[in-house]
Amino acid sequence: MSKPSVLFVCVHNAGRSQMAAGWLRHLGGDAVEVRSAGSEPAEQINPVAVEAMREAGIDITANKPKILDYATAEASDVIITMGCGDVCPAFPGKRYEDWKLEDPAGQSLDTVRRIRDEIRTRVEDLLADLTPTA
Repeated sequence: MSKPSVLFVCVHNAGRSQMAAGWLRHLGGDAVEVRSAGSEPAEQINPVAVEAMREAGIDITANKPKILDYATAEASDVIITMGCGDVCPAFPGKRYEDWKLEDPAGQSLDTVRRIRDEIRTRVEDLLADLTPTA
């Protein structure tokens, strides 16, 4: 069986989805293929999200917000949405989860740390479900 692929989607692909992708890459290593995208990508990743992840030992500075496209969504096994609403495409046979998370845009570092930690917990649960023998 090939490794599962996960797509994290939020509106700007600048905060929540980037932190989730960073956590999954960090915790899952090569066991999972990780993607992230946004329905309306920002120009850059939220610098407070970058700082919060740096504090956790994860560097997401090289990542760039990307537009959500049909091919990326179709090629993913699991699609995790985070506040993109009806803009996110639906594909039969895909596993969907909608994570209700506060948007880190415009938030303090303390608030973004809390969001970061909540995302880590959810990613750990997702990873345990996707790779039960890992």
